[in-house]
Amino acid sequence: MTPQERMIEEQIKGRGINSPGLLNAFSQVPRQLFVPDGYRSRAYEDAALPLGYDQTISQPYMVGLMTSLLNLREDDDVLEVGTGSGYQTAIISRMARSVCTIEINAQLSDRAQVILRSLGYDNIQFEVGDGRLGWSATASFDAVIVTAAPETIPPQLVKQLRSGGRMVIPVGVYDQYLYVVQKTEDGVKRDQQTAVRFVPLLDSGCSSN
Repeated sequence: MTPQERMIEEQIKGRGINSPGLLNAFSQVPRQLFVPDGYRSRAYEDAALPLGYDQTISQPYMVGLMTSLLNLREDDDVLEVGTGSGYQTAIISRMARSVCTIEINAQLSDRAQVILRSLGYDNIQFEVGDGRLGWSATASFDAVIVTAAPETIPPQLVKQLRSGGRMVIPVGVYDQYLYVVQKTEDGVKRDQQTAVRFVPLLDSGCSSN
């Protein structure tokens, strides 16, 4: 069994995530390519790893949990706030029609673009900017995933959710929780999930560039 196969069996399936589409995505995406050179031997550990610039690549289980909570369909258009390493981006791109991903740090965005394009993933658009503001003013998405924690849920991200859309987002400063936000014709529903620990979501006033 390869380290990647062991990760899927023990960290993903072993913790109750059994979506065939998601498991297939994990098997397709080589996580070691997204981890900095000095940490590649640890790429498949059940741990978050540093990327530099005070950012991390989330542990595989958290990537799996957040993606499973999105309940993605093949024709979904997805917004990702916080490209980071690009690993979460890659997983989503194997499951959805398109991914628009925003990263405030230009160096991280450039690095992720190089890796993702080298893998031939051509359904991804990239932007450098403040993810709290979402994509373009007229954009809308079936799903939104946020990979760093704001203090509160950014209203512009809720606005860009289509009716029936889902957002998965960690929220808080010291006590952080993962939320699933669902938008319906009747309003917006927020369901608290599990306690988490994420790096803070930076805005344009405190860029780590």
